[in-house]
Order: sequence, then structure tokens, then C-alpha cells
Amino acid sequence: MMQQTIKKILHDPVIGRELRVSGWVRTRRDSGSLSFVEINDGSCLANLQVIVDSGLENFSAEIKKLTTGCGVEVGGTLVASPAKGQEVELQAKKITVLGPADPAAYPLQKKRHSFEFLRSISHLRPRTNALGAVGRLRSALSLAIHQFFADHGFFQVHTPIITTSDCEGAGEMFTVTTLDSGQFDGPDPFARDFFGRRAGLTVSGQLQAEVYAMALGRVYTFGPTFRAENSNTSRHLAEFWMVEPEMAFCDLSCNMEVAESLIRTVIRQILDSCSDDLNLFDRFVAKGLVNKLETACAQPFVRLTYTEAIDILLEAQGKEGREFEVPVFWGMDMQAEHERFLCEEVARRPVIVTNYPKEIKPFYMRLDEGEKTVAAMDILVPGIGELVGGSQREERYDILLARMEEAGLDVDEYSWYLDLRRYGSVVHSGFGLGFERLVQFVTGMANIRDVIPFPRTPGSAPC
Repeated sequence: MMQQTIKKILHDPVIGRELRVSGWVRTRRDSGSLSFVEINDGSCLANLQVIVDSGLENFSAEIKKLTTGCGVEVGGTLVASPAKGQEVELQAKKITVLGPADPAAYPLQKKRHSFEFLRSISHLRPRTNALGAVGRLRSALSLAIHQFFADHGFFQVHTPIITTSDCEGAGEMFTVTTLDSGQFDGPDPFARDFFGRRAGLTVSGQLQAEVYAMALGRVYTFGPTFRAENSNTSRHLAEFWMVEPEMAFCDLSCNMEVAESLIRTVIRQILDSCSDDLNLFDRFVAKGLVNKLETACAQPFVRLTYTEAIDILLEAQGKEGREFEVPVFWGMDMQAEHERFLCEEVARRPVIVTNYPKEIKPFYMRLDEGEKTVAAMDILVPGIGELVGGSQREERYDILLARMEEAGLDVDEYSWYLDLRRYGSVVHSGFGLGFERLVQFVTGMANIRDVIPFPRTPGSAPC
């Protein structure tokens, strides 16, 4: 018999075909001399119903004892189903129980479980409908992102996870060391460490990606990044994934066009290829989700300067009972409540905000004329706030050097970065897209810990 996934069987059902299917039992009910077993193999949201006749050799000894979570292999014939809501079912000729699941101990019984509870069993939660759908959508989004960059002439670069550059302004670094606790004495203990200097887990691959953009033109990195920040919120993780393209011969306008095109393209692809999983989230997690995603694809993003955005927020502040938790003023770093107000209540679609005050942005962003703002851009989306942060990079050696000194950086440590401006410097830009936040936007999931397989947060690192 041919081994098939349930997704393939349901996509192209051939009545009368002999099949072999493996999966996990979701439910089992008995009616007369028949047992109806629903199994799922993770390939799609849908289950496959298996009809088991009492004449099977192991019917009483094993099949009648099947419970939720058991692993099974089924061989049989695909037949038309008389039941509503399903086109076909599998008439079993043989069922092998691969692995039992004691119902007294197995925590995933046939009922709805809270996402908070499921976080406590991260090793089992992918077997639920919602978290299984998150896993499939993460995979589909990742593939769509790689395909977008391949289609647009980008080369993937694997930037280091262990780094000595902290991409100033991006966040606190985890230290990587082989030293024991008693060895941290003296003026420079890291001189005796593995790398001969202090090293940490990367907060961004941007600076290293710039190196390759200045040689290959268009590159991107897609990998894990880390923040050693004690942030116990629904928006933050200590380990998460970032998509970071860098493009030579590309200014701020070009940067915005690429970022918007990336987001709209991958969402369109997900809408077209993952409708069953999206409809699950639309029904049970975030009503109106599919319509929100369709709007994001169909309409150009609204563009505002930072000053225009602050003016809108100032006008709204205190009007008709509107009170922001953090008061608005020019020069502030906008918070999630401000970002969400702009895209949810003002624009009702994604918004690109540009030209932020230089004081709240890192040294590598290009100074605008007047030297009050930088050529930065953030993309804000409904339900999330900031999804993308990027800028045109400062390509002028003297100005970059001054900005680094102003930020208090050790210029010698970044001599390699300055070399990119010494030798053949050109206009270039890039951005970072938080992959988990994109998954949140696409699924409507409220907590970022539910869109990554194994969330790392302060005090918690399961599996």
C-alpha cells in the first residue's frame, strides 16, 4: 500500500485507492459493530475518518481501547463518505497501534485548552489545532520570505550568532564565555576567555550583512537574535528570529518599497495557500483576521513622517476621552499604544513612519538635512505596532565617525565598519523584520510566546 499524508489524500481523493496512513488519534466513538476513529498526521488541519469493522483481528484487544493521542498506522481503502462535512473516509483493513497514550495522564484531551496552559507543555502543544496551525504557517511564511528574496536577486548570508559587535541601540547582549565564576577578576578577565575578548549572542546581523551588501549588492540574513532584557510582556522574547536585508545603491524610498512589497507578497501567498489554517484563527482567535490581511495586501501602506505622526497623536490626546498611558511629545520614542492608534484607528491599515529624531535612533542611520532627524523608517501594523525597523545607512565617513564618537563607541573596535565607508562607499539601506511579530500579525495570536515553538523568556527556557 502507498504511504500518503492526509493533506494529499484530501486534496486529491481517489475512490477505491489502497492507502497506508500514519497519524495520531484525535477521537474515537463506537456505533454498533463499527468504530469511528479520527486521525491527524499534522500535514493539515483536517482529520481523516477511519471506519473500523469489528471483524478486524485486534478490534476488541486494541482498537476499542484507542484514546486521544495514540499513534497508529492504518491500511485500507479510500471510500466515499455518506457523512456531512467530509468527502471521503478510509475503510480500515489493518490498524497497528504504534504508541499508546494513557488517558489518565495525557494532558491533551478533547476539549479547548487555554494558551497559558499550553505554554506549560510546550513539548505537546503542537498537537493542538491552533499551535499545529501556527507551526504550518511559520513554515509557509519562512518559505515565502526566502522565495521573495530569491525572486528579487538577493543572496542569503549567514551572519554570526556569536559576535563582538553589539549593533548599538538594538538591546542588551547575552555574554558568551568559557570562564568559571571565580575567574572574573582583574581589569580584563575576557582577555583570558575563549575569543580573547568579550563576546555575546547577536542582537542583529545587520552590521555583518552590510559587509556583504557592499560586495554582492543585495543580501539578506534570516536567523535567531537575542535580547538579554528582563521584559515579561506579550510582545518580547529573549530569543527570536529576524529577517534582515541590506541593499547597496538603495535609498530610504527604495528601502520602504522593498519592505512593503515583502510584507504584501508573503501575506498574499499565505492567503492563497493556507486558507484552512487562517480560517481557524479567523473563527476562534481573531474575528475579521482574513479581511484584515486582505486589506493589507490590497491597499498601499499609508506613509507619514514622524512629525506628522506626532501631530496626529497630539491632536487626539485628550480628545473625546482619549488618554494615552505615555504622554505624547515631539522627540519621544513612540510606544505600542501610539503605533497601534495610528494604524488601527487613523489609517486602518499598515503605516510607514519616517524621519525620526536622531537622538532616539542608532548611530548608523543617515542624518537628514538639518541634522535633527535621520532617514529611518518603521512599519506599523494593526494588532502589533512595530513590525519593521530600518533606515538608509550613513555612507559618509566623516559623519559616521562623528556619530560613533558622539555615541561613545570605541572607534577602533569598529574600524572594519568604517572601512566600508573608506573604500568605495555607496548609498545603501536595510531593515529588520521581526519574524514572530509577522506570525502574530498573520495568525492574530495575542501573545508572542504562542507563535514560536520554544519561547525563551526571563525565568523560562523549556525543552
